[in-house]
Amino acid sequence: MQPEARNENLNPTGIKVVSLISIGQHPQSGRARRAEQDARAVELGLNLVGTGLELLHAGEGDETVMRSYLGMGLPKMTLLKQRDHCDALPVLAEYLARKVPDLVLTGVRAESGEASGMLPFLLGEKLGWPVINRIAAIGEVVDGEVEVLQALPRGQRRAIKVRLPFIASVDMAAEAPRQSAYGPGRRAAIDANATDGVVDAVRTGWQESPARKKPKRLKVVKAKTAADRFKAATAKPQGGGGKVMKNESATEQAQAVLDMLVEEGVIR
Repeated sequence: MQPEARNENLNPTGIKVVSLISIGQHPQSGRARRAEQDARAVELGLNLVGTGLELLHAGEGDETVMRSYLGMGLPKMTLLKQRDHCDALPVLAEYLARKVPDLVLTGVRAESGEASGMLPFLLGEKLGWPVINRIAAIGEVVDGEVEVLQALPRGQRRAIKVRLPFIASVDMAAEAPRQSAYGPGRRAAIDANATDGVVDAVRTGWQESPARKKPKRLKVVKAKTAADRFKAATAKPQGGGGKVMKNESATEQAQAVLDMLVEEGVIR
């Protein structure tokens, strides 16, 4: 007898889950793609409620990217269509307040645009819901309460019990997203709703340019022999080159900073 196939169309929990998705950006090529953290949030939602998961995006909506999310096994999604320079917060908050889901999943931060990571917290403030940051897994729903596993630094985990509804941002420590199937993604429906977006006045004045790596100070080795060079390469770095100035006057502190900049060749 063959084992029973897993049926992801069922929603045994009976809760309503919405996953917010955004347009990602490949770090090397810069091309649009599904965002890594958002895709992991979708994976968590699929494991929790199957195809009962609702995808939600506010913006212009790159169809290729939207369908890459749908290709993970979802039949449809909701698109709140507005111009990209409009603020996504008001339309998302209004929609979620009207639909009243039990759980909202999102990535920690977007891969393009402002990418401040503040959206989950601002949504939580508007809706009056708690926000759990950087989760790695979601447990079973028991009497309206869920146990989530929060990712901490150095691979540590912390179990937190929280009552529905709440907002959770998903960390890279969560389960990797499944591959996107092209055919189902193309056949899925995108329910586009035009909205009167609120123009983000701050963002319209931005000038975007590719990020540059900050230069690192090179360690100058003045050794003359091979033994001296080996010693310089293997020696433990010493951190005593700085100077803490607490009781000096502002003039003396400024002069010390100026002297250091001249010594380093920053000011000539």
